[in-house]
Amino acid sequence: MNQRRSVKWNLCANWLNHGVSLLIGVFLMPYVLHILGDQQYGSWIFINAIAGYSGLLYLGFGQTISRYVAHYHAKGDWKHLNQVANVIFAIYLGMGTLALVAAGIIAWLAPHLSDWGAIPLHEIRLVILILGLNVFVGLAGSVFGGILMGIQRFDIERGVNLTSGILRLALTLMFLRSEQGLLIIASIFLAVTLFENIGQCLFAFRQVKTFRISTKYMDWSILKECGSFSGFAFIDAIAWTLIEATDSILIGIFFSPAVIVPYYIALRLTQFINMPIQQIGKVFMPRAGELNANEDHGALQKLVLNGVSLSFLLITGFFIGVGFFGQTLITTWIGPGYPESHLLLTILLGARIVALPVSIFRSVLYGMGNVKVPSLIYMGEALANLLLSLILIQYMGLIGVALGTAIPILFAELGILLPYALKKLNIPLGLLLRKAIGPTIAPLTVLLAYSYVLPHIVEIRNSWMALVCIASGGGVFLAGTWYLFEKGSPLLNRTAS
Repeated sequence: MNQRRSVKWNLCANWLNHGVSLLIGVFLMPYVLHILGDQQYGSWIFINAIAGYSGLLYLGFGQTISRYVAHYHAKGDWKHLNQVANVIFAIYLGMGTLALVAAGIIAWLAPHLSDWGAIPLHEIRLVILILGLNVFVGLAGSVFGGILMGIQRFDIERGVNLTSGILRLALTLMFLRSEQGLLIIASIFLAVTLFENIGQCLFAFRQVKTFRISTKYMDWSILKECGSFSGFAFIDAIAWTLIEATDSILIGIFFSPAVIVPYYIALRLTQFINMPIQQIGKVFMPRAGELNANEDHGALQKLVLNGVSLSFLLITGFFIGVGFFGQTLITTWIGPGYPESHLLLTILLGARIVALPVSIFRSVLYGMGNVKVPSLIYMGEALANLLLSLILIQYMGLIGVALGTAIPILFAELGILLPYALKKLNIPLGLLLRKAIGPTIAPLTVLLAYSYVLPHIVEIRNSWMALVCIASGGGVFLAGTWYLFEKGSPLLNRTAS
């Protein structure tokens, strides 16, 4: 498979997986919420937010596996590939054990963490312990998923994840009920994680015939080579965890788990929209590593510009749609009773107009091995997020938490990381505006006009059929206008080149 086709195929595989996962998530969230109720569901979110800090146990080696496997696989250096995988596998086994110990401590402290309402304390503690075991399995198995991504077989890795998502849907529909609902859903998560990691393990061995798990590859000196990259990737992981997990924890501590639900509705919709766009950067990172290794700077610049253009077009298009039709979406999806979620969604998604296009630069810099400055910028953003959220939540409630997330993104990504990345990649700001942002202006303007005019000429009903028709019409206007201005040159083909 040539590189042009590889990038396009991997991106399409990621989007297909996300599309199906989106459909599953859109169905499951209100289904689970209505069965469990706000108190139980809010408690589930709160516990998962705490469990989200287990991502720090990856120590930054998740991205290290992908990058170094891509590097050594391209060179056919199977010895070093096995050394990287085996050393990180051993580290993850140790970190998984640490996660089990931490889960035990958190379970013991459960009465002091929050007001759990009528939920039995023993059930809360069992859920925490099961999630600790889930973290152990996920840590150990992530090595095999990293190998698949490193050899750019995103189609296989995404295929396993897609199958796991369908399995989670089936198990939830079969077994979830309000009685002991938290315990049931935690057990389902553990079963699916086992299935997913066993599948990725089997495919990793099948795709890389020379891959072995053996003590003879336990050469700890390999850490010197990848230690710098993983160290700053670890800083990046800390920052991501602070940004993504802390909001729900703050709300649960300052208020109660039930109050998390309106915020989580907005956050979950933001994540649904983010995921397919984030896949662009994930696919680009190993590709950027290859181009940088081959010193093909022209192709690297083109990769970045096309990725930024695609990201900006998609996220701004979604933002326009959410601005006009977000309340209809929330009411149709979850039901009435969460009016605050629309404003929260607008704030969180608006910040992504900056964050997602700039994330393309971060992924490419990581692929080139340039992690120090982007990671430190990201950490500064995360600390500002935490501090600002702590201050604003006391005066503005949930809106303060959303603003505490959005404001640091705008300053750090746009004001610091973007100028740094442009300098490192030798891309003038004028070229970025002309080649990446310029082609999106006309399609987005047409989409804005469509979204403004439509409610004035058609009554918008709270129904999935209405939302599908609105989204389809907006997509036609956006894609059609873009195609006309680009003279029929497919954006995806430009991205893959």
